[in-house]
Amino acid sequence: MASLFNDIQHDFIAVRGLKLHVASIGDEAGPAVLFLHGFPEIWYTWRHQMIAVSKAGHRAIAPDFRGYGLSDKPAEPEKTTYADLVDDLVELLDRLGLDKVFLVAKDFGVRPAYLFVLLHPERVIAIVTLGIPHLPLRSTAFLESLPEGFYISRWQKPGRAEADFGRLEAKTVVRNIYILFSRSEIPIAKEGQEIMDMVEPNTPLPAWFSEEDLAVYGELYEKSGFETALQVPYRSLGERFDIEDPVVKVPALLIIGNEDYVYKFPGIKEYVESGMVKELVPDLEVVYLPDGTHFVHEQLPDKVNKLLVKFLDGVDKRT
Repeated sequence: MASLFNDIQHDFIAVRGLKLHVASIGDEAGPAVLFLHGFPEIWYTWRHQMIAVSKAGHRAIAPDFRGYGLSDKPAEPEKTTYADLVDDLVELLDRLGLDKVFLVAKDFGVRPAYLFVLLHPERVIAIVTLGIPHLPLRSTAFLESLPEGFYISRWQKPGRAEADFGRLEAKTVVRNIYILFSRSEIPIAKEGQEIMDMVEPNTPLPAWFSEEDLAVYGELYEKSGFETALQVPYRSLGERFDIEDPVVKVPALLIIGNEDYVYKFPGIKEYVESGMVKELVPDLEVVYLPDGTHFVHEQLPDKVNKLLVKFLDGVDKRT
């Protein structure tokens, strides 16, 4: 597998005044699959899936969002918006000469992915998301019903996360977040406790996440910093979009790890299991992985890869 990772190509593509880092592998003539990362991630989070879909005849493409990884940081990171990410994707596909793609997204990457589907439906074949369903665009009710120590509430406050993260090396920040987000409990700090202090220094990494993996993330977050990452997603959740029809018209797959802490956000489980989610995504298949956590694609790559390739192949046959 390591040798296959070496086959991944890395390019820098000019997009809206910035150079975005784009990792890719696979036959350029094959159907393209665009992977969108979350936080604290970069393109590397999709390494297992990129290899799998490329071996199945698809072209895998995984950019670092602006301000993440090896991509350029915008001049004013604090003004970055979800709309910027969507517009970046449009121009990126234009630069790559791609009319239509499959979208695969996780964590906060789900929001720009579904926004892209709604704003540019003619450019999407189908969409796959991990852990997070398509939510009503104005839905942030879960923020209001969780305590002050909820990590998102903390990171939305300018200066709070900067001070918390600034005490540590970037590698340690990523380490702590990976450990926290791999647990099944929602990360909520006690009064007077910072989020980074919720992880003891001697806590081991998840078994499926190596020190070598952590080094890759640590090096790139040392380069990029966390300015853009705190702005999008956390400080841009209230961003509004004028979308008349929020219903998704393409096939969709949602893969949920039953141990993903996000599934415990107030209302999320009921929203999915009641079928309400299909009001916005009628052609949706939901698959549960009993032991899966927030990073199910890294934790259980073989299972996720099989589901992903099966879905892509099934859609290919339908179109």
